[in-house]
Amino acid sequence: MKILAFTGSLRKESFNLKLLKIAQKIVVEDMEIEIFDLSKIPFYNQDLETVPFEVNQFIEAIKKADGFLIATPEYNYSIPPVLKNALDWASLDDAEPLSGKVAAIMSASPSMLGGARAQYHLRQVAVGLDLIILNYPEIFISKAHDKFDVDGNLKDEFGLKMIKDLLINLKENIEQKKKVQ
Repeated sequence: MKILAFTGSLRKESFNLKLLKIAQKIVVEDMEIEIFDLSKIPFYNQDLETVPFEVNQFIEAIKKADGFLIATPEYNYSIPPVLKNALDWASLDDAEPLSGKVAAIMSASPSMLGGARAQYHLRQVAVGLDLIILNYPEIFISKAHDKFDVDGNLKDEFGLKMIKDLLINLKENIEQKKKVQ
C-alpha cells in the first residue's frame, strides 16, 4: 500500500516533517510512506500555458498513491499557503486525482491547540476536493517544542501510540474502500 505524505511546512526542522518521518518508522505492515517535498511547487497561476514540471510530479505521485498522510502546521488559524497551493494545483487536473481517496491528518505546533484549527480548515478544503479525511484518531501535538528530542524523535508515548493508531485506521479504510470498488 503506497501512502503519499506531505506537509505544509517548508522549515528544515519542522515539527510536522518530523511527524512524517516518525510515521515512516512506525509504518504498519504492507504500507510504504513516501514523503513528497512541496517546496518546489510554484504558486498557482492560471495564466501559465503549461503545468509546471514540479506540479506534474506531484500529480503523478498522487495518482500512484493509495492514500495520503498530511501533517500541517497552523498559520493564522488556517493551513499554510504551500499546502493549499499544492492541493489547488492537484484539483485542476482533469483526472481529479484526489477525489475519493482517503487521507489521514495530524499536526504539531508550539501552541496549546497543536494545530487543531488548521486541521479543521483542512477538512473544509477537503470537501471541495472530494478527499475523504479520517475522523479518528485526531492527532494534535501541542507544545511541540517540548516533545521532540534533539534527534527529532517524539518523546510523547501517547502521541506515538496515536500515530500508530492513525496509520492502522488509514490502512483499514483504504482496504475497505478497495473492497467496495
